[in-house]
Amino acid sequence: MTVAALGELLLSRSLDDPELLAATAQAPEHRILPDVHVLKIGGQSLMDRGRAAVRPLVDEIVEARADHRMLIGTGGGTRARHAYSLAAELGLPTGVLSDIGSAVAGQNATMLGHLLAEYGIPVVGGGAMASLPLKVAEIGAAVFAGMPPYDMWQRPPAEGVIPPYRTDAGCYLVAETYGCKSMIYVKDEDGLYTANPKTDPSAELIPEITVDELIARDLPDLVVERPVLDLMRHARFVRSIQIVNGLEPGLLTRALAGEHVGTLITAEG
Repeated sequence: MTVAALGELLLSRSLDDPELLAATAQAPEHRILPDVHVLKIGGQSLMDRGRAAVRPLVDEIVEARADHRMLIGTGGGTRARHAYSLAAELGLPTGVLSDIGSAVAGQNATMLGHLLAEYGIPVVGGGAMASLPLKVAEIGAAVFAGMPPYDMWQRPPAEGVIPPYRTDAGCYLVAETYGCKSMIYVKDEDGLYTANPKTDPSAELIPEITVDELIARDLPDLVVERPVLDLMRHARFVRSIQIVNGLEPGLLTRALAGEHVGTLITAEG
């Protein structure tokens, strides 16, 4: 399929035409930020814990910038959960809850950005996401709020009204859209477990697993949002994600260097 032939199809066919979709799937792939790592800093896992958890992580990120380029996304955490609870009780729809979640994740991005400001690392707002590659090229790192920009157009879930695509999914979409080198989730657990290790002492760490295996196991508790697994199934660039414990100094640095620490989840094929 030549570029000219693809152009003809785009001009003459419906955008959901099967031949056109097949042609776009064969188009050359270009990674915009192939050497950039995307980090997702957990809201409840880290930001909500305050200085004791966040300050050492900030120092590690600053030190890692000498060798790695990074996009740093933030979660919403406990405040977002409280807001979702209130909004759901008031009968508000999923799109409104998505807006609320975006605001809380933005607050965490602002706080993290202030801590990184003295090192020249900026916060990029939702309306300026297209400038992320420019900020990384200029400075080597940038902070963004992890909530995807669906707002009122957030897809309603099969049950309830909680937005299915939240900050884990948003950070992954940034990594996939820009064709980044890796997607690292910085949590307060050593990785993915067979159950919630905070409440179940018999939970066992899963060092590595495929997306299909994980979906088949249907675990009651996951360390990442379930929609991330479906996104990985359809990804072209970011075919694996890594979960590391941000409360353990040095683990993020080792993950950035390509070391297998924590849990690796990979898409087959």
